[in-house]
Amino acid sequence: MKNIWLCWVAAAFLISGAQATELITAEEAKLPPPKGAIAADRRGILRGPKVEVVSPSGTVHSPLRLQLRFESFGGATINPDSVKVIYLRTPNVDLTPRVKPFIQANGIDMPEAELPPGEYTVRVDVKDSDGRPATASFTLTVSP
Repeated sequence: MKNIWLCWVAAAFLISGAQATELITAEEAKLPPPKGAIAADRRGILRGPKVEVVSPSGTVHSPLRLQLRFESFGGATINPDSVKVIYLRTPNVDLTPRVKPFIQANGIDMPEAELPPGEYTVRVDVKDSDGRPATASFTLTVSP
């Protein structure tokens, strides 16, 4: 009986101990939008890597699962140390240190990203092992 109780307490602690990671703070959300044009994805035949947003899609509630997939071509691999995640504002906010624990060679999987309600344009830059770059921009829409 004592072992069952200890297992239940341990499970409750693990579940309650899982905290969301603050991706964008309320202060950062209030920064003014970027001035000028935002760079769009490049089109054409490129051998550089690809960044795909897997989750979220559409309007979501916080905390949300931020999941991106990286794909490389021609035998190259993604260099996880090259990944940069930027919240596009004036001035831009480097989110890379907050996301770094969740970066792998095949993408980013952040199970509980905390953001205040609003729309957030984020840019992700990656390079493959051959030094070829890729950039993807996307918008996260968080409802109250």
